Amino acid sequence: MTVPTLNHVSCPDAVGSHRMAYWLWGAPDAPHLVVCAHGLSRQGRDFDTLADALVQAGEQGVRVACPDVVGRGRSEWLADPMGYAMPTYVADMLQLLGALHAAAPIASLDWVGTSMGGLIGMTLAGAPGLPLPVPIRSLVLNDVGPVIEWSALQRIGGYLGNTGRFDTVQQAAEAMWQISRGFGPHTPEQWLELSQAMVKSLPGGGFTLHYDPAIAVPFRAMTQAAAAAGQATLWQFYDAIRARTLLLRGADSDLLAPATAEEMMRRGPKPRLVEFAGVGHAPTLVAADQVEAVRAFLLAEEPVTHEEPRSGTG
Repeated sequence: MTVPTLNHVSCPDAVGSHRMAYWLWGAPDAPHLVVCAHGLSRQGRDFDTLADALVQAGEQGVRVACPDVVGRGRSEWLADPMGYAMPTYVADMLQLLGALHAAAPIASLDWVGTSMGGLIGMTLAGAPGLPLPVPIRSLVLNDVGPVIEWSALQRIGGYLGNTGRFDTVQQAAEAMWQISRGFGPHTPEQWLELSQAMVKSLPGGGFTLHYDPAIAVPFRAMTQAAAAAGQATLWQFYDAIRARTLLLRGADSDLLAPATAEEMMRRGPKPRLVEFAGVGHAPTLVAADQVEAVRAFLLAEEPVTHEEPRSGTG
């Protein structure tokens, strides 16, 4: 596996600015850029397996940027917890894209977004008037859509912000597995690898989870009525998307309901749907079939037909 470089971009905020970290794979001047954006309490190293596969397979030159969304991973924390919201995340990604385009012109832009990262991508691809360096050509929405099931938000709210203390990375990995079984089958080695970047060392010894516990503040302030009201805006963004789109879904997902996925296939970009059996929220894009589905789509090849996962076309 190749090794990414750690970089930072300065992003303005209400009290000044903050630094967002991102991991860059491949040739830094490659014209084809793929941005991979993680879920609510995750970080950019989640995409190591996928990013490496894209860089290795990209004959024309592919660079992959995997940001640690502000408050997570190696990025700085916000002074105001209420800034942990979609407007900040979208503005930060525009700043990142601008910096990457200034460093080496982007000729082709793709976006892979898991859960929260998919919502960011949906906004960037569908909101009018955003200063993107180039339009998003291809969009992968990983187990997320305009409608997010309230019961799933309640489940996530039950653990979000509880960053804990652990004696070893293995102990932290075991604790995270208890709340992450929806990710589907992983070998112990795969899960430990995914867990390495999910913790940081404490000054007095031991480890804690990598993110600012305050990301839970605006999340817990959200009401069911507010979440429902936001769906109309998300559908507007979704219906305006012109990028070719792939929708991934864990067949057992509690966040992206089958009815929402079916509606998405009829509307907006009318994506191809690929479901992964035995997986809930959300596919980690580590398993070979998951990586291949994304790799084939982004590199404009015909996806390999599998008996599992089930595929459908909208």
